[in-house]
Amino acid sequence: MRTSRVGLRSIVSLCCGALAAAAATVISAPTVAAAPICPGAGQPPVLVARVPGAALEGLTIDPSGRLYTTDLFTGRVYRVDAPGAAAVPIATVPGGTGAGALAWAPDGTLLVGYGADPRVLLGDTLRQASIAKLDVATGNLTPFVTGLSAANGMDVARDGTIYATNDFGQLIGRVYPNGVVQADWGRFPSANGAVLGADDRYLYVSRTFVNPGVSRIPTANPGAPESLLTFGGTDVFAAPDGLTLDSQDRPIVPTNAGGQVIRIDAPNQFCVLASGLPLSSVLSYGRGTGGFGQGRLFRAGFDGAVYEIPGGFDPGARTATP
Repeated sequence: MRTSRVGLRSIVSLCCGALAAAAATVISAPTVAAAPICPGAGQPPVLVARVPGAALEGLTIDPSGRLYTTDLFTGRVYRVDAPGAAAVPIATVPGGTGAGALAWAPDGTLLVGYGADPRVLLGDTLRQASIAKLDVATGNLTPFVTGLSAANGMDVARDGTIYATNDFGQLIGRVYPNGVVQADWGRFPSANGAVLGADDRYLYVSRTFVNPGVSRIPTANPGAPESLLTFGGTDVFAAPDGLTLDSQDRPIVPTNAGGQVIRIDAPNQFCVLASGLPLSSVLSYGRGTGGFGQGRLFRAGFDGAVYEIPGGFDPGARTATP
C-alpha cells in the first residue's frame, strides 16, 4: 500500500478533530468528582521547544540532556540541544513519513520506530512497521527490523528486548536481542505508549481508544494484564497517550482530549500535574545535568510543541533507558 503525507495529515487531522470534539464534550459536561491537583503541582506548563507544522510522536533525552522528537508528517527525527534552542533535523526515516516512538538500546543507539502512517489502521494484518537504529553522533540511520503491527510506543529491557505497541490495533510486538520479531507477543486492544518498570517485570501501556485507561502487562505473562486506571463517565473521551514513569514507578500519563497530565498513585486513584495541554502525545523525564536534565518532566504533542511540566519534577526520575 502506498502512503502519502497528505493521507497521513488527513488521518491525524481526523483523529485530532475527534479529540477536540471530545475535549469540548468533557469540558462542557459536569463531572462527578474532579481529580485533585497533585501536592506541589498545578503550575502552568512552560514552552521549551517548537517544531512548526509538525505532529510530534516520539520523545526522549540523551545523557547530555539533549532532547529528541519525531514528526509523523515528515518522518524526521529532530534534536533540541537545550530549552529554547531551535529543533534541528538529524535524520529521516525510510519513506519520509510516519516517524513514531523513540527508545534507547543498551549500547546507547537511539531506536526509531516508523510506519506510523495510515497503514496502522490495518497494522495487525499488514505488519509493515519497522525499527531503525540511529547513531546520534553521525546522523546515520540504519534499518534494523520490520514486521511489527506498529511502533507508536516502544521501550527496551536491560537484555535488549524491544516492546512495540499499536493504539489502532491489538498486537504488541516483541523484538528479541538477536533481531527476531514476534509481532503477536501480546494481544491488547489500543495499547499506546510503552514503558517498562524498573525491574522489567511489567510493561506499562495506555489504553487510548478501547476501554480508555492505563494497564501494566507482566512481561512473563502477557495474557494477564492488570488495569491501574479505567476512565468512566465523560472521562472516557480523555484519550490517554504516551506515558512515562516517575522514580517510584508511578505512571505519568497525558490525555489528548482532556488536556491534562496526570499521575496514578494507586489503582483508580490519580491526581493532576498540569492542565491546558490538549493534543498531548507523549511524556518523558529528562536526563543528565544540563539542557533537559534529570528530574524535569517534558511533554510533546500533535501541536508541534514541547512543554516542561514543573509540577512533575522528581529529582530521581529520568528518561526510560535499559
